[in-house]
This record gives sequence, C-alpha cells and structure tokens, in this order.
Amino acid sequence: MSTQSVVQDEPVIGFEIVNRVAIVTLNRPRALNALSHEMIVLLADAFERCRNDDAIAAVVLRGAGEKAFCAGGDIRALYDAARNDTPWLPFFIDEYRLDYAIHHFPKPVVALMDGIVLGGGMGLAQGAALRVVTERTKMAMPETRIGMLPDVGATYFMRRMPLDVELYAGLTGAMLGGADALAYGLADVCVPSAWLRDFMQRIEALSWDKPLDALRRVFVPPANIERDAPLDAHRAQIRRHFGGAPGGGVERVVSSLAGDTSTEFGAATLAALKAHSPTMLEVTHRALLRGRHMSLADCFRMEMGIVYRAISDGDFLEGVRALIVDKDQRPRWAPATLAEVRAERVQHFLASPWRREMHPLADLGCNELK
Repeated sequence: MSTQSVVQDEPVIGFEIVNRVAIVTLNRPRALNALSHEMIVLLADAFERCRNDDAIAAVVLRGAGEKAFCAGGDIRALYDAARNDTPWLPFFIDEYRLDYAIHHFPKPVVALMDGIVLGGGMGLAQGAALRVVTERTKMAMPETRIGMLPDVGATYFMRRMPLDVELYAGLTGAMLGGADALAYGLADVCVPSAWLRDFMQRIEALSWDKPLDALRRVFVPPANIERDAPLDAHRAQIRRHFGGAPGGGVERVVSSLAGDTSTEFGAATLAALKAHSPTMLEVTHRALLRGRHMSLADCFRMEMGIVYRAISDGDFLEGVRALIVDKDQRPRWAPATLAEVRAERVQHFLASPWRREMHPLADLGCNELK
C-alpha cells in the first residue's frame, strides 16, 4: 500500500510484507519523517489492512533515511493552517486515533526508534509491543518550547517514568538517549544501530511460534549489551528540583533551580524553563500529574482540549513564529512570566471545550494500555 505525495515522487508511506511481517516505513527523510496529515491517514489505512489480513502476523514501523525515525508532526503546516483559518483540528483527531489504535493493536507492533524521535514520533512508537532504541536515538517531547504541551498520549505513557524524571523531561523537553529511554521506561531494548541494518534477512529466516517471541529473536541481539544511562548522573539534582510535593507548580521548580546555578545542569535547566511558555509549563505540570491517574483514552481527550486552546487562543502561534518561522528566538509569551500565570487561565486549558458526548474523540474506549 502506497500513494504518491503531491510534493515528492516517492511514496510518503512505504508498505511491504516479508514473511508475514508488514514493514511500514515513514518516507519523508528530508523532513526527518515529520508527519503530514496525508501520512497519518495512510498510516491508519496501513494498520487497518494489517488488522484485517490474517496473513499478516505483525508490524514493523520504521523511518526512512539515516537520521530519524520521526521528528514529530509537521508544525509549520499546522501553523500555516491556523494562520489562514484552514481546518487544522482533523490532523490531531486522526493522529490521536491512530496512536490509540497502535496502543491497542491486536498484533505485535515493533517500533524502530533509531535516530531522532520527537513528539508525534513518540506517539507512534510508545504504543508498540516492542520499542527498540539504539545508541543513535535522540528522544524528546519538546512541545513547551513552542507553546504546546507534550501530547500524542504523553500524559499517559510518560508516567512509566518516575514522577521527578517525567516532570523534568516533560517540562524542559530534555533530549534522552537510547540508554536513558531504556532505563526510564520509554523503550524495551537498546541495540547497536548496526544490528538493525539486516533485520529483513532475519525476518525472512524467521520460524513462527508466538509472534512477539519470534520478533524478539529478530530485534534483540543474542549478547546482552549493558549501557549506562547518562541521565543517571543528574538524577539526584532532578529528584531535588522536580521531586517532592507537587504543590507550588513550576514556580517552585524554578525557585529550587535558582539556588543551583553554580552547576552546569542547574543553570541549563533553569535557562530552558525560563525560555518556554510560562502558561504551557503550568498547564503541562498539571496535565502530567492528572495523567498518572487517568485512562489512555481520557488522557487523549484531555490533551485534545489543551491543544485546541493552545492553538486557538494560546501561545502556539507565537512560539512557532519565533522558533521556526522567523527564527528570532524571542517569543512574546502571554503572559511573559510564571508569576503572571493565573490559576483561572490554567484551568481554562484543562477544561474541555466539548461535552463528553460531543468530544472529537468521544468514540475512543476507556481501556487501559495493555
């Protein structure tokens, strides 16, 4: 299954079957496989085909090129749509439904997170039954820096991390390596990137028994590879600043970091938080705490409401303008400081604009992640 893109000659989604395994490829390597709406629709079609075809036993999801699995959603396209009063909500509706379907897919899905994995790429990968990272993996949820929150189910799947690490990664958008992802619950196995180069041949030689066990023989190297997680070196500082009682919100975190600027980690973390949208930092803090006690479907519904507000009357357009369009790196956040963010404004983002039965994702079930 493939279709021709209107902007390039090759298919934006590749599809082939090798020994009962569907190989689904994100194929926009020049854009680091960033997701367009067209790609999301085609991916949903591909997964539906895999669901209904008894000859297909499993799915492998990968990115084309040498640099990225997926660098997230096509933010510039969303910005242009919102600025030009072109419908943009269907992008998120279809993306979230696809991500939710992967979390509950009845056949094993393997996500090969080799290279860059940001935002929407995490949404695709974190519902997989086998999440594979490498020494080249660079993983992050960097949305607060453009006036958004970590979405695509992040308020659910990031709770696999200890709370202090979740808040650190979600608020700062810190980049995690493959070993970090494995150590903190965002991957199932970390392998050498070179091990993935000939996985097709191993699939061709595969003898089927239990599908997931068979796939582990393909993607997990026979020798156990121990890798230190670089984030461990800063874990005490992360726990000190982002742990403890969650009361006080992000202002408490910033105040704590202000006393630690003599260290490189403390100074860099404080600078990152001060550069991001104050409103969305507070909203993200609350949403991540809420998500630790919600179903996957309810997390998606919460995120949809927040995204709608962020684009309609929040900091998203200004954040994208400053960081991606004009690239002046000087976003004019409204309000400009954490001290000016009012509790009513935060609640405005957290309160859904839709009644539950009228929500764009009302048809999602409420089952917990497998």
